[in-house]
Amino acid sequence: MEPKDLKQAIQFALDKEHEAVDFYTKCSSVTERPEMKDAFLEMAEEEKKHVRMLKNFKPERVEEIKLKKIPDLKISDYLVDMDFSADMSYQDLLILAMKREEASVKLYKNFTQYESDPALLKLFQILAQEELKHKNRLQREYDDYILRDN
Repeated sequence: MEPKDLKQAIQFALDKEHEAVDFYTKCSSVTERPEMKDAFLEMAEEEKKHVRMLKNFKPERVEEIKLKKIPDLKISDYLVDMDFSADMSYQDLLILAMKREEASVKLYKNFTQYESDPALLKLFQILAQEELKHKNRLQREYDDYILRDN
């Protein structure tokens, strides 16, 4: 689905953000690592901030929003997608979360390629940046606790 107007784009993004809140809340309830339980809850809170940002999005103020360059370690680019299960290993949980964020980044970046409305273009750029922040955080965790342990 490609949103055709600002209202539709915001509703689409809101649905994705609500889904992400539910996902990270679920992840926090199944992980056994206390620091990741907190990290997943923090990510759920970040997604809630995105919901508030979308609900309060003002196209006329879009130029005030500054984008930042977010690094991408690209770790998840080489991993295989998987489905959630309550008995997932910590490694699998991280992979699942990284792949979800990777898909969100790609989705929003794809939307920017076809958008001519400056407000929608900026909205999709902001959303891609926010999802890339999450992907980066998860990739650092994966690098620190999975790759370095092997």
